[in-house]
Amino acid sequence: TSAVIKINPKSGRILKTIFKNRNYDITALNYSEKTKNLIGAGYTDWKLRYHFFDKKFKRIYDSIKRQVQGREIHIPSTDDSENLLVVKAVGDRTRGQYYLYNDKTKSLELLLDSSPWLKEELLSEMKPIKYRSRDGLVINGYLTVPKGKLAKDLPVVINPHGGPWHRDTWRFNPQVQFLANRGYAVLQMNFRGSTGYGKKFWMSSFKQWGLRMQDDITDGVNWLVEKGIADKDRICIYGGSYGGYATLAGLAFTPDVYKCGVDYVGVSNIFTLMETVPPYWEPMREMFYEMIGHPVKEKELVKNASPLFSADRINAPLLVVQGAKDPRVKKSESDQIVAALKKRGVDVPYLVKDNEGHGFRNEENRFEFYRTMENFLDKHLKL
Repeated sequence: TSAVIKINPKSGRILKTIFKNRNYDITALNYSEKTKNLIGAGYTDWKLRYHFFDKKFKRIYDSIKRQVQGREIHIPSTDDSENLLVVKAVGDRTRGQYYLYNDKTKSLELLLDSSPWLKEELLSEMKPIKYRSRDGLVINGYLTVPKGKLAKDLPVVINPHGGPWHRDTWRFNPQVQFLANRGYAVLQMNFRGSTGYGKKFWMSSFKQWGLRMQDDITDGVNWLVEKGIADKDRICIYGGSYGGYATLAGLAFTPDVYKCGVDYVGVSNIFTLMETVPPYWEPMREMFYEMIGHPVKEKELVKNASPLFSADRINAPLLVVQGAKDPRVKKSESDQIVAALKKRGVDVPYLVKDNEGHGFRNEENRFEFYRTMENFLDKHLKL
């Protein structure tokens, strides 16, 4: 895992390991503007955690934490004396509140609620879960169960994250809350290759698209079914970018697992993905070959990992959503899979927006996408 170390800048020699966590990467360093000293380091298990090197800031953090229980705490700024601090407290059912903390009086004054229209008591909790993959890796994730529902025999949306070298975190997620509000449990998992869990876990994803990375997702579905949380006949998979790829791979490589799928700007053909690498990705091309597979030297690996070439196995209804100006996952990725499925008579509604790129930004387009997805899920999961 990444650690906080002290090095000799001339020789590059490590002088001291200041702090590390054996399970999680250190992802944040905090400095005092007043003293110019390192005061803390942050890492994320299922929530953001801090380790403090400075007693004053440890005391301040503990005081704030007691007053905003259950929140993650961020300190974006302080005054010059570091006695007045702007604090942001965030959670899974709120976009967060800003406070002014006075260290002399140990008091918090509310400055701003980022989303006063969101009522926490009406939203659903995002809870941490973990399960083992079929080859023994611990996979961490989050389960959101609809407010007021028991975690039993529920319709479920499996929601693998994009990247894929990224991770889901405990935070307010509007898509997850939208789905939970409509009666669906949502499972997010940090499959192998997700960041924050150390180098070995990250590298275990190399050349595993559609293979062990996909197994980690399928094993999450199996875990839900074994626990009695999911109704095995009402499980859909939905994701964007790599999550869209995982949706297509799930329907193609494990066709009996999912009742339907929603592919949002997802990759269907790794060969064409490599051919259309945008200019600003060019320095990463060789690394993509190492991480995903070489389209010439490892042609069979790449072909077998591309859902397009197994499209004849996709039988479940599929909603495909694409931005026509997407520079990362070209429209041709979605065009190819839609054409292959239409040829076989598979139900494949296709939503394309000419003024969008890699993910919808226009509010009207977002409304249309979520309305379309809601109707699609309602039709195929039959709440």
